[in-house]
Amino acid sequence: MKKIGLVTSGGDAPGMNATIRAVTRVACLKGLEVVGFERGWDGLISNNSRKLSPRNVGGILHLGGTILRTSRSPEFRKPKGVKKAADVLALNNVDGLVVIGGDGSLRGALELSKVSDVVIVGIPATIDNDVYGTDETIGFDTAVNTAITEIDKIRDTANSHERVFVVEVMGRKRGFLALNIGLNVGAEVILVPEVEHTLGSIVHTLKVNGAKGKKSGIIVAAEGIGDTRRLLNDIEEQAGVEVRLSVTGYAQRGGNPTGRSRLLANLFGNKAVELLRSKQTNRMVALQNGKVTSMSLEEVCTNQKPLDLNLMKLAETLAT
Repeated sequence: MKKIGLVTSGGDAPGMNATIRAVTRVACLKGLEVVGFERGWDGLISNNSRKLSPRNVGGILHLGGTILRTSRSPEFRKPKGVKKAADVLALNNVDGLVVIGGDGSLRGALELSKVSDVVIVGIPATIDNDVYGTDETIGFDTAVNTAITEIDKIRDTANSHERVFVVEVMGRKRGFLALNIGLNVGAEVILVPEVEHTLGSIVHTLKVNGAKGKKSGIIVAAEGIGDTRRLLNDIEEQAGVEVRLSVTGYAQRGGNPTGRSRLLANLFGNKAVELLRSKQTNRMVALQNGKVTSMSLEEVCTNQKPLDLNLMKLAETLAT
């Protein structure tokens, strides 16, 4: 193992830069050359790279986003594109590749491993926290705290005007963000794609709360549950309360990573280099029961991470 590459792919997540820094500095300390391919899989396919060193990754630990940039690559989804990426790795004499991203990026890494002899290690970095096999992904804690800060402020307005606010958070397919945010802001209702909800149950909860003297409320909804604007109108009509909508949007992806996200970046980056140097390919770094370990990419990509419904029950209990 003499030379390794780095790719940040898919949606950006706070802590990606800290991960780039950790991998680069640990690898260079071990005598490895490091190159970063820019703009995700597109940069790998087009052979767009730059050398990374302990010095030029300085000052990025606290920055959100990724200095290598990222993109969605339609070309890489085709066998021809994957083969082209493998050829670029061979052309550059890359012995190992670290792929930093979410479930889509890790599936891409697995496909690349099928046509390349390069040792490939994945690092889970996504605000969605939906990667199987790891208790937490880099960036998740930051996104949760970003939304909490905003919703705490919305709660002030909700109380002042005696209104109900529907707060839409990110999560097109999974509800890990919405559940953790909702629990930690004391939301009266949490809506996630994994759990079927009805307008009647939402209205019932708001009416019960109103009978208890609650004049305001927060409904945290993952974007994947459907049209929140339509939901807002239906709630107003049937519950007889004033409702407003706030969409947190892409703010959850940006900003300075929290200490937790930086810690995972450092731990995962160090573990990734360890796996590369021992030539353990097709592995993903993971956090399991508080310990940093690894598991096969094949297992990661063929299983779905379950949502902890006990947290949903706890949130409902605490919101009474």
